[in-house]
Amino acid sequence: MYEKIKLKYNLNGLEPYISEETMNIHYNVLYTRYLNNLNEILKKNSFDFSIPKEEIYNIIERFPASDRENILFNLGGVLNHELYFDTFISGEDKNADKSNLVVEKYKSLDNFINKFMEKAKKVRGSGYTFLVVDKDRELALVNLSNQDNPYRCGLFPIMNLDLWEHAYFLDYKADKEQYIKNYFKIVDFDKVSKKYEMLKKNIC
Repeated sequence: MYEKIKLKYNLNGLEPYISEETMNIHYNVLYTRYLNNLNEILKKNSFDFSIPKEEIYNIIERFPASDRENILFNLGGVLNHELYFDTFISGEDKNADKSNLVVEKYKSLDNFINKFMEKAKKVRGSGYTFLVVDKDRELALVNLSNQDNPYRCGLFPIMNLDLWEHAYFLDYKADKEQYIKNYFKIVDFDKVSKKYEMLKKNIC
């Protein structure tokens, strides 16, 4: 079975921007539920768990049509949450390096943040904003609904912002815009940059 990822920080490590209560519900309840659901339906179909989770998109037609929607929804819920949790760095470990990840395309980090925020504000209902790498090794911002994932579209996600209400409502109530602004205060841009450099070398 697929195992639950371990956080690189304590549940209270993202405070004051994301509370321990929100992280506990998000990580220990919601993400865990997606993972358990995914494992159960894959076991039901005698899946051997020998491939990385993201590669399931490439073999989804091997599963019964009646199970595909359920697999895709829970798979997206797992992958999207794992990327979201991995995007952050604890305040006590915060690095000063903002990297040159986005400078070539977006000219400056501030401009990238503004573009990302503009994109995120366009999400209606539940969904995510992703920074992805396409097959030409170019960066792009995309919005996807519910638990859709860029791998399904042939894109490679390297950071994302969860815009489901459960990600922010306990801490920000209806002030989603402030949640979006504060997101960038805990993004580990060094880690995101390293993912980008790795993908540029490995995308065929």
